[in-house]
Amino acid sequence: MNQEQQIQALEQKINALIQSEADVFLVGIRIKPTNNVKVFLDSDTGMSIDRLIQYNRKFYKELEESHFFPSDDFSLEISSPGLDEPLKLHRQYLKNMGRAVEVVGIDGSKKEGKLLSVSETEIVIEEEKGKGKKKEIINHTIPFTNIKTTKVQIKF
Repeated sequence: MNQEQQIQALEQKINALIQSEADVFLVGIRIKPTNNVKVFLDSDTGMSIDRLIQYNRKFYKELEESHFFPSDDFSLEISSPGLDEPLKLHRQYLKNMGRAVEVVGIDGSKKEGKLLSVSETEIVIEEEKGKGKKKEIINHTIPFTNIKTTKVQIKF
């Protein structure tokens, strides 16, 4: 089984594990050559550490019992995507409406602003330029097809 097939098989197993909770969804899976499996789960309402620990225990046990890795030489990490991870799914964009984001376009251009809206085909971000009386607000409509990455930004 090649790595792509392994990831697809793991996706099926994880989706079966989380199907009873409608707000939880799989963002992605990575497998390193050392059989280090990283599973990224997210939730419309936020993922608590306790919830992630429960999924980790259940999934680890399932992988062990099914002998998915024949020599049982694997490690498993289940976490929510961190701020360093770009948004990948439409559902993540919806969850992060109202937050500051940085969008990098396919052409390399960057736009920062508040994520105002999300449709099936595009996002709208509100960029503030200048301060005081010279403050200008510009709304940018960006089609998903023009987005290379979108990351949530922390503003203090």
